[in-house]
Amino acid sequence: MIDAPSETAAATDALASAHAPAATDTAETPQDRLTRAKEASRATARLTSDEKAHALEAIAQALEANAALIIAANALDIERGRESGIGEGLIDRLRLDEKRVAALASAVRDVAGLADPVGRVVGGHRMPNGVTLQQVRVPFGVVGAIYEARPNVTVDIAALALRSGNASVLRGGSAARESNTVLVRVMRDALEGAGVTPEAIQTVDDFGRDGAKALMRGRGFVDVLVPRGSASLIETVVTESIVPVIETGAGNVHIVLDESAPDGWAREIVVNAKVQRPSVCNAVETVLVLRQAAPRLVPMIASALESEGVAIHGDDIVAGMVAGVIPATEEDWATEYLSLDIAIKVVDTLDDALAHIRRYSTGHTESIVTTDTRNAERFLAEVDSAVVMVNASTRFTDGGEFGFGAEVGISTQKLHTRGPMGLTELTSTKWLARGAGQTRA
Repeated sequence: MIDAPSETAAATDALASAHAPAATDTAETPQDRLTRAKEASRATARLTSDEKAHALEAIAQALEANAALIIAANALDIERGRESGIGEGLIDRLRLDEKRVAALASAVRDVAGLADPVGRVVGGHRMPNGVTLQQVRVPFGVVGAIYEARPNVTVDIAALALRSGNASVLRGGSAARESNTVLVRVMRDALEGAGVTPEAIQTVDDFGRDGAKALMRGRGFVDVLVPRGSASLIETVVTESIVPVIETGAGNVHIVLDESAPDGWAREIVVNAKVQRPSVCNAVETVLVLRQAAPRLVPMIASALESEGVAIHGDDIVAGMVAGVIPATEEDWATEYLSLDIAIKVVDTLDDALAHIRRYSTGHTESIVTTDTRNAERFLAEVDSAVVMVNASTRFTDGGEFGFGAEVGISTQKLHTRGPMGLTELTSTKWLARGAGQTRA
């Protein structure tokens, strides 16, 4: 936090300077930004692994050095968000404080320390005529991102794109406008100081909806576009884009508790999955309890959740076991609350739980708490989500937790990737053929 008045004043002055036009920010249309990103992508593709790591370390140091400036900008976004009533879930995603800025810098360093996927040999063989073939990983080129109220995404995607040899074009939305403006400026300045073209990180935020439209229509300039945000934002990007899109889905996440679920595991996993950070896509939204376990587990789980301030939406059986339950409607089963709300339903069998998940899941993450090996293996085999778990909190579905350093998003589609997206998922492949004069008969 910025406590000293002199520090606040310095941050405010620096913030005003950060919004002044830069020499490179002379584009009059979003297309100019896309063009510069495309040109920059050819330069980033040629960077060595060490050069990319050096540039990322420069970004991490710049984030730390400019923490007061970033927090001051973020405070303006928070104030405007509260005035517009965007809700505490989005406010939490929007907020940057000293700890979160330090975490951003740490995440950038983690990305810098990851193995560079570019040039990695995926496969290959020698043809009968003697031509050798190698399939190697290469950058996409330009990675675009459209997202809401998530200034951390600005840094995560820029860092992952650079480490994988790509340029990035970012559209972060009006809710985080001040934060993203400063973050992009800080990162661009860091790249320039490290001898890397700052055009490798672009923003089209200042063009508003025209900037988003340019990304969605940027065929030939944007190689892949990743939306992150509400279901409506993702649907808009998927349906209106003419560039390839990797869909990152909303998280209507489920946990199933069967007859064998241990009390401690059930309680701790459900509470952690709901309470640890309720505003994110891997937080649990619906708990399904098998009928034979309901008398034992439902009152205990409800009590633990209520002690953490969680409002319980339950079916008639749950309401008969727990006082003060909000009657659940059909809408509750399909809702991603992103808040301290949870839906609890009692089902007769594992078959019924699986059927409920098939109907309402967004394909993000589902978990079962059980000591029954057959139930565990059946759940893993039959649930068709990006991440399926046994006896673990759904909060682990995260690029950082999976060892990716950071993540671009969590893909809920099946092409070109699925689940948390790290460096490898920001690359494609190409074939290298080496011959000695061979011709085809």
